[in-house]
Amino acid sequence: QVQLVESGGGLVQPGGSLRLSCAASGSIFSINTMGWYRQAPGKQRELVAAILSGGPTNYADSVKGRFTISRDNAKNTVYLQMNSLKPEDTAVYYCNADVTPRYGRGNNYWGQGTQVTVSS
Repeated sequence: QVQLVESGGGLVQPGGSLRLSCAASGSIFSINTMGWYRQAPGKQRELVAAILSGGPTNYADSVKGRFTISRDNAKNTVYLQMNSLKPEDTAVYYCNADVTPRYGRGNNYWGQGTQVTVSS
C-alpha cells in the first residue's frame, strides 16, 4: 500500500513564502509524475505544478515565476516552493503521484491535503 503525506501548509501574509513537502511511502518500485493540485472553496481542483521523474516540469499560468516544483527521487519526495504568495493562492493543496508498486499494477495516489491560507 502506498501513502502520500503532505506537510508545510499554514497561514502566511501576502508576499510571503511557504514550502510544501510530500513524501511517498510503502511498497514502491518507481514513481513517474508527481504533482501538486489545489482546491479553493467553491472551485474545482486544479493542477498547480507537476514534475516527471526525469525532471521536466509543468506549471499553471497563475503560478509561473512564483512557484517552483522539485523532487528527490531517492526520498520519493516532491516539494513546492511558493513565493510571492497572493490571497488567491488560498486553497487546500493536494499531492498526487503515479506510482508503480513492487507488486501489482501502477496506480494514481492522492495525499490528504494541506491548507494554505494567504491573508493579512
